[in-house]
Amino acid sequence: MPRQLVLNLDGHEFPVTLIKIDRDKLYGSVEVEAFDEKGREASLRVLAADGKTLIDKGGTSLATVDEKGNSVDRTSLSAVGEDGDAIEPVPSSFNEPNKLRRAEIDDYLSQMFKSLYLIQPAEEGGDIKYLLDHLDGEQLYTFPFSWRGGLEYDQAFVLGGGGDAFMVVGKPAAFEFVKLNQATALDNTGSEEEEISADDIDFDLL
Repeated sequence: MPRQLVLNLDGHEFPVTLIKIDRDKLYGSVEVEAFDEKGREASLRVLAADGKTLIDKGGTSLATVDEKGNSVDRTSLSAVGEDGDAIEPVPSSFNEPNKLRRAEIDDYLSQMFKSLYLIQPAEEGGDIKYLLDHLDGEQLYTFPFSWRGGLEYDQAFVLGGGGDAFMVVGKPAAFEFVKLNQATALDNTGSEEEEISADDIDFDLL
């Protein structure tokens, strides 16, 4: 059974489920198959550092080591910030109701997109009409979201119209604005540039 996410708007709680929308569902997908000269299906192998050993799928793994190369149990590690203080993990958003607050369109447009979900009632015949009515009024809502819990929240925006509601998950982007009339000094005090011929260009690096 899909996990239920509870949204709270103006004191009204809406148990909903999320259906992920990705490129494959929108546009379909292409799968490439490779065969050898005898018609046998080819599979991917990893070439080891010795240049002659082939490693099959599942033959490699990741390990956490300390500065001396000794294996470290990941459960013994803790996350810290730049100042060295421990970072308090955030809980999963599925564990408790999530209060929606009004958002501005500029905040939504400055998001770095990660995931898109269709919001549907958790139970057949469930009523989310109050939420849909507010979204049809071109209103936008937001709340901090984490699927499994972790070190920090993503930002979720709830929007929609025409009888459907969607949740867009992402991270706020940090933009550095430059003035249109910002002047730039050109340095032309050096010697004249030598003419570059085609023989001087390494096209393998392009």
